Amino acid sequence: MDITLRQEASGDYEQSESVTREAFWNQYAPGCMEHYLLHIMRTCPAFIPELDIVALSQNMVVGHAICLRAVIHADSGREHSVLTLGPLSVLPAYQHRGIGGRMIAELKDRAKTLGFPAILLCGDPDYYKRQGFLPAEVFGIRTADNLYLTALQACELSEHALRGAEGRYCEDAVYAVDPSAALAFDRHFPPKTPLNGTPSQKRFQTLAAMYREADTKLRADG
Repeated sequence: MDITLRQEASGDYEQSESVTREAFWNQYAPGCMEHYLLHIMRTCPAFIPELDIVALSQNMVVGHAICLRAVIHADSGREHSVLTLGPLSVLPAYQHRGIGGRMIAELKDRAKTLGFPAILLCGDPDYYKRQGFLPAEVFGIRTADNLYLTALQACELSEHALRGAEGRYCEDAVYAVDPSAALAFDRHFPPKTPLNGTPSQKRFQTLAAMYREADTKLRADG
């Protein structure tokens, strides 16, 4: 398959948001909010245009990926500037063809060139470990509320880039999406049926419940 990767342009926005909606619909909750998240990301202070990319097939957007600025508040008192990856989207008909992996690799290269030490995300470890990510706990990195979360993954962009970064990882506030605003935005798209209890939703719920508080045993609720 002939796939081209490039920086997203304003003319791609509508297609990218549609691809993101199709990719995430009913994946983690009934319906989705990720297309609205993408819509508001581009105007937030953490946005970096060079780390906003699309995958094209015959000039049609079939994938999209983006990184935003984030920070680790280290236990030492230092702050480490890092990146958050996501949302990462591939049109369902084009999934399982390596497009997501290619976009991640492209973002890694671009981020390293820009001088960032690492990329973090919350996602399924079964997928992201194949893309070079490790549990953030390996680096002593916890969530903002001081939890070692199984889904929190990190990828160093150079050797030992996260040495001394033990602490709390804080993604940008834009990720705290307003559900009512997302629902209003979704009305601009063709109607789709929200479903509850899909296998991917159950997997997400399982991962979200797998965490441990600092200096405690792994906890798996639900």
